[in-house]
Amino acid sequence: MSEGTRRYMRILVFFDLPVVTRAERRAYTQFRRFLLNDGYDMIQFSVYGRVLNGRDAEEKHMQRLLLNLPPDGSVRVLTVTEKQYASMKLLVGMPLFQEKAVQAQQILLF
Repeated sequence: MSEGTRRYMRILVFFDLPVVTRAERRAYTQFRRFLLNDGYDMIQFSVYGRVLNGRDAEEKHMQRLLLNLPPDGSVRVLTVTEKQYASMKLLVGMPLFQEKAVQAQQILLF
């Protein structure tokens, strides 16, 4: 696939996990660390996202998520195209540094 035909996408992970007991807090921390170590950025509390390069990467990261799910709570995933993600409206607050500094065209440098 040539550089011009790559289809950049974003995978968004939304989660609501219990953190009452020590075991629940540990599961939350492990899941959050997995997301950060797997290249996800925090968009806002309990919403993480990362750029993907096509459907194959989407399937790969979906499998990785399934292998690292916490035992309780709610985890949802939404995949959108980069164009759809870019059309998101920020109604209150300021864009994160990551959102201002990096665009999909700048991600692949080699």
